[in-house]
Amino acid sequence: MNSTLKLPFYVKLSLTLVSLIAVFFILYIAQTILIPLMMAFLFAILLRPCCAFLNRKLKFPHVIAAITCVLFFVILIIGIVTFISYEVSDFVSDWNKIKHNFGIHLANLQEFVRSRFDISTNDQDKYIADATNDTVESGKEILGSTLLSFTDTLVNMTLIPIYMFLILLYRTHFMKFLNKLFKPSQQGVLLDILCQIKVAVKSYLVGLIIQMISVATLTSIGYMIAGVKYAILLGVLTGLLNLIPYLGILVAMLISIFATLTGTPDVSMILGVVIVTVIVQVIDNNILVPLVVSSKVEINAMASIIGIIIGGAIAGIPGMFLAIPTIAILKVIFDRIEPLKPWGYLMGDDMPKTYEWRNIRLTNYNYSLQSDEVAQNTDCIMVETPSIFTETSTRTTNTNEES
Repeated sequence: MNSTLKLPFYVKLSLTLVSLIAVFFILYIAQTILIPLMMAFLFAILLRPCCAFLNRKLKFPHVIAAITCVLFFVILIIGIVTFISYEVSDFVSDWNKIKHNFGIHLANLQEFVRSRFDISTNDQDKYIADATNDTVESGKEILGSTLLSFTDTLVNMTLIPIYMFLILLYRTHFMKFLNKLFKPSQQGVLLDILCQIKVAVKSYLVGLIIQMISVATLTSIGYMIAGVKYAILLGVLTGLLNLIPYLGILVAMLISIFATLTGTPDVSMILGVVIVTVIVQVIDNNILVPLVVSSKVEINAMASIIGIIIGGAIAGIPGMFLAIPTIAILKVIFDRIEPLKPWGYLMGDDMPKTYEWRNIRLTNYNYSLQSDEVAQNTDCIMVETPSIFTETSTRTTNTNEES
């Protein structure tokens, strides 16, 4: 006779917290193993259509098709790195000019501080020297950790193509393993989860590549118009660094501002870099991200930010990059397992995307809960006022029809 053991709430909460702590601890100590493996998994999903085309249409053997796809990927990455290295070598040749222009800006800044705050130039130089001496010792430690991190990165970069080849080669083997792992009655749910994970990850990565190319192109054009030297290099770096959420664009702007010192000490050039960066980010956040990224992965902004912070705390920049695809995979799984559906809904984004007001379509940042059952319990704390907006979202229309 089967009996279900019902545990008290505090026992369930304790077990959940212990499980979460164990999961995050394992992720932290095993990041050197999991990061390249997860990167290879994502890129293998992206290359799977290419491998299938070579295998089915061009009649390549499965092994040769997998090797060809991985080699194409590696050659593409090496080409990008070679281009950046070649441009950076020209950039380094202007180092003396950069120091000269930077000295002009520093002298102007010191004069401003002297006139406004009555601090002499000698005192400012003393403060700068003390701060420099304090940072030398910490700089040695940072340099050592950076070299170790760079070494780990090189090792991981060599492992990623190997893992990609093995994942493409043994894809069917892994699928059969998952089929054997679950009961026959669960095969339909398993197949649905795997298909949706593949679609979500592939669509997200394709959208991310489109966003990267668009940001790089727009930034390069903007810098060319502003007369910035090395505009193409800075545009490519901005597009690549934009893959790092929130932090990458700030680093790219600082690099671009520093690079303007190779051409002229004029402050207007720095202002032009800032203006171009702001305009590109406005276009990216309001047009590119909703069209090619957010439309592929329905995750709300709060879940994305928290996931990025957690990923950065666990594995640094690679963890920040992997945060969104990981949340998308978890959401697909949660949405198809009955006890976990509330968590999938929490990570999702079901807000109506647009409203129409006086024949103008606007982005919506608030929405009514009247069509949701929760609204029945919130009438005492929230009074809805008549809205002059007209809902145009397909999602809300479908929800109203179902309710």
